[in-house]
Amino acid sequence: QVQLVESGGGLVQAGGSLRLSCAASGRAFSKHTMAWFRQAPGKEREFVARIRSGAITYYEDSVKGRFTISRDNAKNTVYLQMNSLKPEDTAVYYCAAVYGNVQYEVERSYDYWGQGTQVTVSS
Repeated sequence: QVQLVESGGGLVQAGGSLRLSCAASGRAFSKHTMAWFRQAPGKEREFVARIRSGAITYYEDSVKGRFTISRDNAKNTVYLQMNSLKPEDTAVYYCAAVYGNVQYEVERSYDYWGQGTQVTVSS
């Protein structure tokens, strides 16, 4: 069982930056693939980025070059550094985890979820 707690959301102006954190409790964090998803008002939850246990990363096209996902296995924490934020990045951001070194971008493939953290980007 893995429990995830996100933090770091907030209100920022367009062009600004935020860093989200996701603290995990439970066993074998380093063996989990970690991901960030987001859900904007009135829209379905969508994939943002993932990082495998070997630190291999993958990003949704709209965030490539602006967002960076990373992990610190010693701290059981995954991060999402978000730069050059746009109003369309406004959403609730969720951290997710699944055991194994996998290449999943669909939410149903992830077994553990955090409660979400709100990111609002003003124009």
